[in-house]
Amino acid sequence: MTPITYPYPQLSEFANNIFLRIGCPPDQARKATDVLLSADLRGIDSHGLARLSGYVRLWEAKRVNSKPDIRIVHESPSTAVVDGDQGLGLVIAPFAMEVAIAKAKTCGTGWVAVRNSNHFGIAGRHAMMALEHDMIGMAMTNASPLVAPTFSVERLLGTNPICVAIPAGQQPPFVADFATTTAANGKLEILQRKNMDAPEGWVQKEDGSPSTDANEVKNGGALIPLGSDREHGSHKGFCLGAWVDIFSAVLSGANYGPWVPPFVSFLAPPADPVGEGIGHFFGAMRVDAFRTTDEFKKHMDNWITRFRAAKTVEGQPHIIIPGDPEREFEAQRTKEGIPLDPKVAEDLKQLGLKLGVGF
Repeated sequence: MTPITYPYPQLSEFANNIFLRIGCPPDQARKATDVLLSADLRGIDSHGLARLSGYVRLWEAKRVNSKPDIRIVHESPSTAVVDGDQGLGLVIAPFAMEVAIAKAKTCGTGWVAVRNSNHFGIAGRHAMMALEHDMIGMAMTNASPLVAPTFSVERLLGTNPICVAIPAGQQPPFVADFATTTAANGKLEILQRKNMDAPEGWVQKEDGSPSTDANEVKNGGALIPLGSDREHGSHKGFCLGAWVDIFSAVLSGANYGPWVPPFVSFLAPPADPVGEGIGHFFGAMRVDAFRTTDEFKKHMDNWITRFRAAKTVEGQPHIIIPGDPEREFEAQRTKEGIPLDPKVAEDLKQLGLKLGVGF
């Protein structure tokens, strides 16, 4: 089905009103809206408005606190632990990143671990907050256990994304934002809406054998770590996902591994939690804590320019610098509007009817 395009202001007003209806204070509703729609603007449709109903269902299930008391519960000059009070990760994550940036201004670097949170949208939105301060930003989060480690049939890890955002001078910033699985679960959801198969190497069946069924995870199967299989490096993806899980949760006091609460509201969280909510981890590093900002940006420009000029395979015009596709999507969609899958648009319409918000 052909996507339907909507102006950004229209979608922003709708999402903001939904967050207000579930009880978010106005400033938090606006923050959640901006973070959520940043995914749609940057072409990451799986993490934008398509997730709005899921947040509302979590609130209805009393698993999201729409008026959280977000606070620092432990800190040193350069580190902190933030308790999100079961609020929206869309709001908790920017708070934590601001703490990391503030600490970096004083100490050169700032590191913040978060517990008692929920899904925080796209990692890139939070890491990029550091750029306007001439800092390198990092963001990561653990997630619902849908991923089987290499050689396993148990789902023990989430897609556990990582992002690093690095400022440049004349060139756009370097922004690497990726899941530690071969594909994010949201991409499977997009294929499900389109009734399409998944590429080989994305999922495995319940017995561990390969599958191309986009619904395999619903049938008891699992996502596969980055690398697809052992021969192609899935053990490296497993290591990356484990690193994110430990930094985000073991360090903060959140749930980790198979104890991470599921995003879907119809599945209850594990009855034997080992922590509070889901966890995130953020970092901010002042460039001038290492070398002068102008010098660094000059060499980042040189790095990016040289890589853009790399000789490519036949038929490929140039290599892609991390952040290029998302930046191009953002420029286009800010001007022309955001395309929504008709099933997503209908879901939002029904959500609006339920909460008395026109779509």
